Amino acid sequence: MRFMMLIKSDAPSEAGVMPKQEMLAAMGKFNEEMAAAGVMLGGEGLQPSAKGVRVRRQTDKKLTVIDGPFAEAKELVAGYWLIQAPSLKEAVGWAQRVPCVEDGEIEVRRLWEMSDFPAPDAPAPGDDWRAFESRFREEHGQGGSQSAAAPAVPSMPPRKAGTKRFMLMLKSDAAAESGNLPTEAAMNQMGELMEELGRSGALLSGEGLRPSREGARVRFSGGKRTVLDGPFSETKEMIAGYIMLQVPSLADAIAFAKRWLVIHVETGAGIEAGELEVRQVFELDDLPADTSEGGWREREEKLREKLEGRRA
Repeated sequence: MRFMMLIKSDAPSEAGVMPKQEMLAAMGKFNEEMAAAGVMLGGEGLQPSAKGVRVRRQTDKKLTVIDGPFAEAKELVAGYWLIQAPSLKEAVGWAQRVPCVEDGEIEVRRLWEMSDFPAPDAPAPGDDWRAFESRFREEHGQGGSQSAAAPAVPSMPPRKAGTKRFMLMLKSDAAAESGNLPTEAAMNQMGELMEELGRSGALLSGEGLRPSREGARVRFSGGKRTVLDGPFSETKEMIAGYIMLQVPSLADAIAFAKRWLVIHVETGAGIEAGELEVRQVFELDDLPADTSEGGWREREEKLREKLEGRRA
C-alpha cells in the first residue's frame, strides 16, 4: 500500500523561518532510514503559503484567485513524504518516528491505486486515461499501481532548468470523503490534460487520496505522540489529491489549476464548487548552506539521486 504523510504547518514555517542545521541533519537521517528500509518513495517541503495562492470555482462558475498567506496555519501543509508500507499501522509507526516535531501534527492518508478502478463495461473508443497512465509509467521507468484523481508517477524527479516546482492540492469535499470514485468522464478528461502536460515535460507526479476514514493523524504535544483515527471533520481543509508540476512561473501553475478545477467540478457527480491550493516547493538551493564533507546537503543529494533512480 502507498501512503502520504502530510506534515502540518506551524507559525515558524509560515513565517518563512529556515530550519536549523541540526533539524536538517535529523530529517535527512530519518529519510535515509526510510529509504534503506524500502519505505520512502519521495518527499518535499513546501514554501510558506504567503508565496502561494488558492483557486476557487464557485457555484456561479466564477473562478477566483486568492493570494496567500492563509490564516489556518495548523491545517496548512508544510511538506510530505510518499511511502509504501504493508498496512496503515506500519505507516503510522513511521509517522510517529518523525524527528524534531514538538507540537504539531502529521496526517497519514492511503492513496488510490489504479487497481481500485474497475474497467468500464463499455470502454470508450480510442485511448482512455488508463492507456495514458501505462504509457507514462513505461516512459519514466516506473512500475506498479497508479493514482486516481490525478494520473501521474510517484517519484522524486530532477527539476528542469528554468522552471520552478509547484504542488497543486485539491481540497476535499463530501464526494471525496464518501469514497465515491471519480466519474469515467472526469478520469478521461483529466487523462487528456495530463497527457498534454506529460508531452510538454511539465508533469512530475500526482496522486489521489482515499477518504480520511481510512487514515489517521499523529499529534505531537509536550513530548507525547497521540494517534487519532479518521474520519476527520474539517473536510474543506483536507486534501483529496495533488499534482506536482515544473513550470516557469506561478502564473503557469495557476493556469493549469484553473483547468483542473473546471474538470473536477463539471464532471464530478454532485460537485458544485471546489478549491485548489498552489504552493511552491523548496529546492536544495533554498535551504541554508552546508559545506561540510558528508554533511546533510551531500547526503540529501545522494538520497535524491537514489529516489530518482539514477543511483543503483
